[in-house]
Amino acid sequence: MPDLAPPPVALLEGAALFLDFDGTLVELAATPDAIRVPPALAPLLERLKARLDGRIAIVSGRALADLERHLPCQEVAIAGSHGLELRLPDGTPLPLSAPAGLDAARAEVERFADGRDGLIVEAKPLGIALHFRQAPEREREALAFVDALAERYGLAPQHGKMVAELRAPGADKGDALRALMREPRFVGARPLFVGDDLTDEHAFAAAAALGGAGILVGPARETAARYRLASVRAVADWLEAAA
Repeated sequence: MPDLAPPPVALLEGAALFLDFDGTLVELAATPDAIRVPPALAPLLERLKARLDGRIAIVSGRALADLERHLPCQEVAIAGSHGLELRLPDGTPLPLSAPAGLDAARAEVERFADGRDGLIVEAKPLGIALHFRQAPEREREALAFVDALAERYGLAPQHGKMVAELRAPGADKGDALRALMREPRFVGARPLFVGDDLTDEHAFAAAAALGGAGILVGPARETAARYRLASVRAVADWLEAAA
């Protein structure tokens, strides 16, 4: 598997920038609430917004409300819940519609986690996540449980880094990127998506199909991305240079 080169700073010229959050802008933590947001991140995003004439978006697996607790999101497009929630730069939200069966599935996930040390449940408006970062030996058990629930309730399973999720079917991060690329300020730009997780692969592929590129964060792997940055620190350094 050949390694990927880091993206040149000039790649940002004429681009629309889409950024994952956990593992890309902030280091992964033992629990979703334990992340540390670098003080330099907010002013960096402001400079990037000015540099790109507003063509910047945060696209995360976190719920929108959770993202807004950690980030200054004024006049920045944000997509949460892997593309199922979307808020435009002017603050206009797209409506949510929770699928039937989600409440029952959530209750089963919570019961499953209650009897197993190290499992953490994260509720979202359109899904539920089961984290096993503190119990990696339970990975196979957790993934099998979530996949079985998805089939039973007609939900979409989503596997990520030390997490398994159930969510409403029908959207992913690639869909969020394509939707935002149809907005007036994004039209005609070249999309770049920066992310670290398996859930970002849809967005890497969508960016490439629209004439842009994906930028993988972290260790080399099979990916639809064209470039790679080794770490969250390397992402920050590249964005600082580009801004």
